[in-house]
Amino acid sequence: MDVLVSINCITYNHENYIADAIESFIMQKTNFDFEIQIGEDCSTDNTRTIVQKYASMHPGKIKLITSEKNVGARQNSMRLRSNAKGKYIAICEGDDFWTDPYKLQKQVDYMESNPECSMCFHAAEIVEESGTPTKEFVRPYQQTCKSPIEDIISGGGGFCATPSILYKKKFMEDPPEFYKNAHVGDYPMQMIVASQGYAYYIDEVMAAYRAGGHSSWTSKLNSGVNVVDKKIKVKQGDIKLLNEFNHYTYNKYESVIENTIMLREFEILLLENRINDIKKSKYKVFYDNLSIKEKTKINSKFFFPKIYSTIVELKSYGKLKIKR
Repeated sequence: MDVLVSINCITYNHENYIADAIESFIMQKTNFDFEIQIGEDCSTDNTRTIVQKYASMHPGKIKLITSEKNVGARQNSMRLRSNAKGKYIAICEGDDFWTDPYKLQKQVDYMESNPECSMCFHAAEIVEESGTPTKEFVRPYQQTCKSPIEDIISGGGGFCATPSILYKKKFMEDPPEFYKNAHVGDYPMQMIVASQGYAYYIDEVMAAYRAGGHSSWTSKLNSGVNVVDKKIKVKQGDIKLLNEFNHYTYNKYESVIENTIMLREFEILLLENRINDIKKSKYKVFYDNLSIKEKTKINSKFFFPKIYSTIVELKSYGKLKIKR
């Protein structure tokens, strides 16, 4: 039987999580053949040893793809895609995992019956680093439906939970140059693939997205020095990406792209604590739509920065004490 789905899993320093991911791949019950490709990016822990153990237990099913030096998440994803045999690619990074043994079957059934569909995704539960449920979800809709590309554009890379995505490989076999140079990978991929047909959302929780892992993109963004500068750089990267996607699609989605760019500019002004500039400009519309709680937080940071910083530090200290 030919491989219909390639499960592409990139991993780096995921020794505490990778087994959960692999076990969730192996448990899939399907009436079609699938392969498991794991891109191990020269981890400094025991991730590769664990992957090799599973590969030896499931010869011909699990394929380890690696190199002599770290290549980064983008190149890691691209080399998995270039080696994939499947018509479809299912994504799950090494610190996430699937929770429904029929996840792949449900998604493939829909896409095979609806050839115009270029991408399928579903709801996911957010879990703590330990795997404990948080009772929070990545659930963009309250029912199963087609997802307008406008929602994917305005929603950013986190709109679709990464471990929920299944897409047609052919739409990313020769990605545009702006994808290769983008500051993130999921966001442009989702927009590119959705623009080639349509995206379909299944309102079922079939995966777990692990938050707080030390090697996760979000944790790296929110920790260390120059956090505000890093966040601003990400927003600026989004703006550049959106402009390039607008050019790629010949201005087909110009209205929603312009509005999303404006929102990113507003978020940059917030990060720069330029509240007065916001209230006196075109960005005021975004400020007016904030909740009272959000406005209070923003104004506290602006008018009482020292008190605000002290409160944030105390909250962080409290969280650290609880975790201990």
